[in-house]
Formats: sequence, C-alpha cells, structure tokens
Amino acid sequence: MEITTQAGESLNQQPDKKGSSRKWITGIPLVFVLLCTAAAGCMNPMMNSVPDELDTSTSLLTDNGLFRVAYSIPDEPLPINTMQSWILHVETLDGLPVENAQINVDGDMPQHGHGLPTRPQVTEYLGNGDYKVEGLKFHMQGWWIVEFDIAAQDKSDHVTFNLVLTQ
Repeated sequence: MEITTQAGESLNQQPDKKGSSRKWITGIPLVFVLLCTAAAGCMNPMMNSVPDELDTSTSLLTDNGLFRVAYSIPDEPLPINTMQSWILHVETLDGLPVENAQINVDGDMPQHGHGLPTRPQVTEYLGNGDYKVEGLKFHMQGWWIVEFDIAAQDKSDHVTFNLVLTQ
C-alpha cells in the first residue's frame, strides 16, 4: 500500500534496491577471482622454494632415537611420474638388523598441502633388516617428504626423509 500526500507525492520513495543488489552480487565473482589470483601469485614462490638447510640425508635416526633407518633408490635423480621401489634398511643403534618390523609409509609435499598420488607400502621383508617398499610415485618436482612409522621389538618410532625433485 502506497501512502501519498494531498499534493500527490509518495511517502514511500525508496532507492531501487534491486539494481544496486544486482551490481553487488555481480561484483562478488570478480572480487573472488582477483583475490585468488593475488593469493596464487604470492604463494607461488613459497610453494616452489626449498627451506634453507633442508636435511636430505638418506640415512637418519628415528625421532626418538630408537632405530637407524636408511633408504636406497634404483634411479638417481628420482624420476617424476614413475612408479618406484625402494629398499628400506632398519637397524638398532648398535647396528643389528631389525627383523620383521611393521612399517607404514606415507608422504606429501609440505608446501602444497597434498600427499602422494599412490599408497606405497612395504611388500616384503628381504632379510638382514631390509624391506622392499613399493608404490612410490612423485608426480611433480619440488620438496617432498616420505615418512615411515616403524614398530618392532615392542618399540615404535617415526622417521621423515626430505627429497627434492628437480626434473
């Protein structure tokens, strides 16, 4: 219901809200695209850089110092987009091989927020503390980590290896 004065002027004159809201809603996707583009531009150098003094050793002590773990790979440098098998060697601190350990494998790219495109696993105990790890695949260059959770001799520990793929 519209109210008018004796002179015939409307008292309910309001700005056209539909027109202004359409402009506002139309601008949302544009602002979103601009923000995403700016964020990607700022993050790109960070996502492709490797932290200073990154330890890329192939032999490490586990986090709590319970085991010494080393890996060997068939190809140097590590190829991209190729399924790989590694040999993981696990021994005690005094150099004795760790027999029949339960080992879980995982990995990711810390700066990208995604994991491996495969589900690697230990498929065979080869003896003398050596384990065959199959199903590793790195689908892009950059900084990767490969993690092993090791349980043996009523002990469990964790180790993280850093890799930098350049090709």
